[in-house]
Amino acid sequence: MTHNVVEIDTITYGAAVSACEKGDAWWHALQLLHEMTHNVVERDTITYGSAVSACEKSGEWCQALQLLREMGHDRVHRDTITYNAAVSACEKGGAWREA
Repeated sequence: MTHNVVEIDTITYGAAVSACEKGDAWWHALQLLHEMTHNVVERDTITYGSAVSACEKSGEWCQALQLLREMGHDRVHRDTITYNAAVSACEKGGAWREA
């Protein structure tokens, strides 16, 4: 019997975080993102952006803004899409002043 091994890397995690975003599972997206640090896997703009979007869909504005701060701390490029998702999260959460 042959066993295939899937390499756990940024792309693999990114796909999982994106699936969480699409499934409205923001909490799981955050868990995966933090697991990446534990497993020494680089977090990139796309992975962070998917996590911010997952928070946005659920109106979890505080978490979305925390992720933006983490991106800055990790020196990960924050793009327009990620900023828009964070602003939208603030809007959905009724936190327009934070936007």
